[in-house]
Amino acid sequence: MADDSMSDFTRGSFAHGGAFHRVFRSGTGPAVIVMAEVPGITPKVLAFARRVRDLGLTVVLPDLFGTAGRDPDPAAHGWSGTIAYGVRAMAPLCVRREFTKLATGRTSPIVTWLRALAARAHAECGGPGVGAVGMCFTGGFALAMAADDRLLAAVLSQPSLPLPVTRAQRRTIDIAPADLAAVKRRGADDLAVLGLRFRGDRLVPGERFDFLRRQLGDAFVAVELDDSAANPDALLRPHSVLTEHLIDEPGQPTRDALEQVLELFRARLLLPEGDEAPVGEGA
Repeated sequence: MADDSMSDFTRGSFAHGGAFHRVFRSGTGPAVIVMAEVPGITPKVLAFARRVRDLGLTVVLPDLFGTAGRDPDPAAHGWSGTIAYGVRAMAPLCVRREFTKLATGRTSPIVTWLRALAARAHAECGGPGVGAVGMCFTGGFALAMAADDRLLAAVLSQPSLPLPVTRAQRRTIDIAPADLAAVKRRGADDLAVLGLRFRGDRLVPGERFDFLRRQLGDAFVAVELDDSAANPDALLRPHSVLTEHLIDEPGQPTRDALEQVLELFRARLLLPEGDEAPVGEGA
């Protein structure tokens, strides 16, 4: 795979509360916010976004870190280029106050901006509400965004924050108590939360999904895959369910997980034919 030109995406920006980021967008229909994993909006993240778009949805990709469209595989830029790029993408994340890395019981400040982005996308794209998917570093953001009633479907793909260094950090996720309480009040009838992880992934310990089961009850559905289901050609240990470690072939567990994500967005965001909601309803 090579760098992606992103020629089928429009480029814009969004400012709110003192935060400003570029935003890429493609498609028509209700909006899904797709938040990339480290090192950024890679070609495989874009391939996933296009699958969501092709359901009849608008994908909105906030550009939070890295270089959008760049392929991190050494085959594209060589090992030296890949390592240097990885360092450049990771270094700012260690110091940026928008992201909460280690603290328990806190929602990352960037979520305020993401909720505002989702609200604008809903007003512009219409439909019953908005979906969101976060991956790795951004995985928990999708859950915290669900404190806003507009968000109807949240996908937490390998949610890795807070970094699971201590026992307390392994048994929680990056969301403040008040936001978690708001999410819990919504219940399974109003909100669907899907979590994805490989069982051997040390960045996403099983205790984190146990915590989500206890807190969210029937609103949370966990998809936990054996490490043997991961793409063996990926460079890193099993981690990225929807991108790097996806085996996109019928019958593969990771493909089944992808289909479960797509079905969630289809069921929650695409209304039956002839039952169209007015643009901006609920905004």
